[in-house]
Amino acid sequence: MDYGRIETSGVWYRIQIALVFLAPVILLGGLYVLGKALPVPHLGRDYVIRFELPQSGTTVGLPEVLGPQDASRPLVVIDAGHGGHDPGASGPDYKEKTLVLGLARALRDRLLEDGGIRVAMTRDDDRYLVLAERAAIARALGADLFLSIHADSAGEKDEVSGASIYTLSDQASSEAAARFAARENQADEVNGVTLAGQSETVSAILVELSQRRSSASSSAFADLIVREGEGRLKFHPQPMRSAALAVLRAPDVPSVLFESGFVTNREDAARLASAKGRRDFADALDRAIRVYFARTRATG
Repeated sequence: MDYGRIETSGVWYRIQIALVFLAPVILLGGLYVLGKALPVPHLGRDYVIRFELPQSGTTVGLPEVLGPQDASRPLVVIDAGHGGHDPGASGPDYKEKTLVLGLARALRDRLLEDGGIRVAMTRDDDRYLVLAERAAIARALGADLFLSIHADSAGEKDEVSGASIYTLSDQASSEAAARFAARENQADEVNGVTLAGQSETVSAILVELSQRRSSASSSAFADLIVREGEGRLKFHPQPMRSAALAVLRAPDVPSVLFESGFVTNREDAARLASAKGRRDFADALDRAIRVYFARTRATG
């Protein structure tokens, strides 16, 4: 019997076993070294995104309210979608976050120029806000109307174009009311009615009624956008839509999401980026907002 061969085979077997366990470690180590040696762009994509979050227990600062100092004047909170590390939809020439910020600024300036309405913007620069924070700003400021501005994407279907207006769907409205009541019971107020001291059943009913009222007002405002935008704005063949959008779920602030057009459509994007496009948008929305407040204040 060749004991030397047996001993050699045993050593080689142990080496094979060790390699099985060490191979993943060696592979990961090699990838780590490679990642350190090559800049991220050379790897083909940005695989790590870093951004600052508020410290625990801190309060996010509210934006400045512009316009009349009279608190009885209606307040519109304009929300330019996306921002910061989140560009939104991207087309051949434009990014959504840039287009909608230009539209939001144009509307703000028009509202202030015509007077009588207070205005605040969730963002007036290239910063990132989470969806819940946007609606929370409107509630914290006591907004009478919340308008979130976006630009849609149709992927490779670059022929799709036109604006559309979203309100919260009925089912999503009821679900949002139930969640809000469960979360905020004993700690918040809705439409000036304090929930503290109310039973869970009463709180849920109060929030549900408030949500229904806000949804009805949102739909009325959406109708006015279409009416006042006729001849000024290009709409999608089916402009009125509803969906379960988180940014629209404030139970006591009428809220609308305006998809201003398709960033993937060159004609839409160029129009929205132009001075005339921004002016037409501001004209139409300014008129819709003023008619909305004239109606609600007269009947409120």
